[in-house]
Amino acid sequence: MSGLGEKYSAKHDSVNYDLIDRMESFNQFVKKKNTFLFGMTIAFLTFYILLPVLAFTPVLQQKAVGSITWVWVYSLALFIMTIVLCTVYVKMAGKFDKAAAAVLHEYEKAGV
Repeated sequence: MSGLGEKYSAKHDSVNYDLIDRMESFNQFVKKKNTFLFGMTIAFLTFYILLPVLAFTPVLQQKAVGSITWVWVYSLALFIMTIVLCTVYVKMAGKFDKAAAAVLHEYEKAGV
């Protein structure tokens, strides 16, 4: 997005941010992006914070395979979750960049 923003600011000396803020397409974009980001953050933090909470309970102290307890399985799952969330974010970031470019294009078409 920074490359797009740099190109855009190089073309225009002043940007009417109030006009952009009133654009329906911009507000939909921001709402969709915030919903995604807050949802992902809440999911990550919930799963992550549960480890120290559950680690000292009998739930995760039971043996899963051999002498490996569920704490280790849960910890491994945290690494897998992080990789999955990063992959999902990278894919969504491309979509968000296209949506932001569409908003800027709409702003430019307005002739401001």
